[in-house]
Amino acid sequence: MLTFYHAPWSRSSAILWLLEELGVEYRMELIDIRGGAPEQYRLIQPNKKVPAIDHDGTVVTERAAIAIYLGDAFPQARLAPAIGDPDRAAYLTMLVYHDAVFDPAISARVKGLTYVSNDFSFGLFDDMVAYLERKLSERPFAAGERFTAADVIFGAGINFTMNILKGLPERPVFRDYLARVTDRPAYRRASEKDMELAKGVPAFRQMFEKQAT
Repeated sequence: MLTFYHAPWSRSSAILWLLEELGVEYRMELIDIRGGAPEQYRLIQPNKKVPAIDHDGTVVTERAAIAIYLGDAFPQARLAPAIGDPDRAAYLTMLVYHDAVFDPAISARVKGLTYVSNDFSFGLFDDMVAYLERKLSERPFAAGERFTAADVIFGAGINFTMNILKGLPERPVFRDYLARVTDRPAYRRASEKDMELAKGVPAFRQMFEKQAT
């Protein structure tokens, strides 16, 4: 059994999309990270964050690690280049780069944090943007010529930070990349599921009530 610990409209939404891409059965446990996750959830995720999974007793946390694990655990979906595949190095690099550099660099920018490159391991925001723009100009997908789990993570990340958070600058290469990776049935299914789940989250109730009036 695969159990997925999820909070709608959060960093775990990327893993919801990935599960839909994999086409595997899973059980969802909703974690109210905005209202206060239960203390016992620390036994699964020490900071009471999402996402997390429990796959037949094996617990995996952290978005990049979950994507790597699931891509390898379900090779029939062909979302992870196998060991020995020339694209494997780029695939792993981009998955980890998203969570270790892209995400914290944008968070620092949005929060107005000023620093020099060596102050933090994730480096400078402008360097990250330039690197991402170059890589997505060189190849159609994050790891090469085909869609992988890395595109789920980067697709979700770019979509949120550029279109919703407004932390990532709009660039034609980012818009074109998003059009490629989100034009998929699994993305639409995940988005619809997340929308319905979000309607039940107390923190979003007022927003939905305003939309209804």
